[in-house]
Amino acid sequence: MATERLVVVGGDAAGMSAASQARRLRGPAELEIVAFERGHFTSYSACGIPYWIGGLVAERDELIARTPEEHRARDIDLRTRTEVLELDLAGARVRARDLDTGSESWTGYDKLVLATGARPVRPRLPGIGAHGVHGIQTLDDGQRLMDTLGRTRGRRAVVVGAGYIGVEMAEALVGRGYEVTVLHRGEQPMATLDPDMGALVHRAMNAMGIRTVSRAEVVKILTDEEGRTRAVATASGEEYPADVVVLGIGVEPRTALARAAGLPLGSSGGILTDLSMRVRGHGNVWAGGDCVEVLDLLSGRTRHIPLGTHANKHGQVIGTGVGGGYATFPGVVGTAVSKVCDLEIARTGLRERDALEAGLRFVTATVTSTNTAGYYPGAAEMTVKMLAERRTGRLLGVQIVGGAGSAKRVDVAAVALTAGMTVEQVVSLDLGYAPPFSPVWDPVLVAARKAVTAVRAAA
Repeated sequence: MATERLVVVGGDAAGMSAASQARRLRGPAELEIVAFERGHFTSYSACGIPYWIGGLVAERDELIARTPEEHRARDIDLRTRTEVLELDLAGARVRARDLDTGSESWTGYDKLVLATGARPVRPRLPGIGAHGVHGIQTLDDGQRLMDTLGRTRGRRAVVVGAGYIGVEMAEALVGRGYEVTVLHRGEQPMATLDPDMGALVHRAMNAMGIRTVSRAEVVKILTDEEGRTRAVATASGEEYPADVVVLGIGVEPRTALARAAGLPLGSSGGILTDLSMRVRGHGNVWAGGDCVEVLDLLSGRTRHIPLGTHANKHGQVIGTGVGGGYATFPGVVGTAVSKVCDLEIARTGLRERDALEAGLRFVTATVTSTNTAGYYPGAAEMTVKMLAERRTGRLLGVQIVGGAGSAKRVDVAAVALTAGMTVEQVVSLDLGYAPPFSPVWDPVLVAARKAVTAVRAAA
């Protein structure tokens, strides 16, 4: 049997999970694996970067799960600092450039995996390329920011954007002793929540000393005579002093290669695949991680949801397929958790605007309780918002904002959403109880009970 060659483009979660799983299933005599990574690092936790920046994780390399050397020891020809420039699908080959030497070469393949990830959104603004302006997506990005923080004498930071990245980086910079201002265009921070829940995050951030400015449209990064950032200007004419600027506007799929090669892309620019993560219409090409769109099990539409949990699962599915087995990634319900200082934030399923866009009629229920029994020492406030389909009572979404122990309760809702449960069924769930962990009626169950009442009233 002739040896096949697998080429992997991208050396983080999805790409190296796929390569590693394929290697488990097929030895070097059957499958040669060549992987290209444009950065210095592989198989690392991008989600952990804010906690390294903030000092909660002492060393950068603690975020690395497997080094390039460890991958090579498993007979994976991993080429770091090498960027793939072109896909020749007809010729089944890729063109890559060594970023250190500038040399270019073509590499053929029998099977191709695209795991090119995502890139931070960088609006085209005057001064956006100034020294001290950083987007955070890769470990190389994190290292560049750390280098800047080590050189910068001032202690003023502006974070542009208040999504997960923006909020987590604001906390990280507060942890490093910076005076932090968060500028965002929305009505409230955390647009992944409904505005009423985002308002709770806004209040908490301000209480923690993070200045949070809503409806602020950034129009320019102002620089000093040496080209370093000194302030951020908004459309209202306000200027916010900044020794460092972090872009937390979000990320977009890195799919220029796929687009140039004519691969199918979805509405957000992510690559479209089938349930086995094969690129639609291309039997020997797979894609996974932050460069793809995935099926939303509730709306029935594809969405771009860049999370390491999904990327690792995609890699396992892809590696199994490349290795001759069969596996699928059926879709997601959109679960995510985060925190800012002592405040935990979680969501799963649909927001109000998502449900409206999907043409669903719904009711909402919001309750405020405590994360433990109210009399237990350290009890903290916790707010739960629940969406349910108006006629059927089917659970559509849950959002949670509260103190320690609040966020992971969203996993109960994620399971209920995946199972297609109604809010009446959620009320009957046999959840664990003891005073240190929850009130007698867990806040998720209280919200479900209120949602049942709302469904019946709307009938």
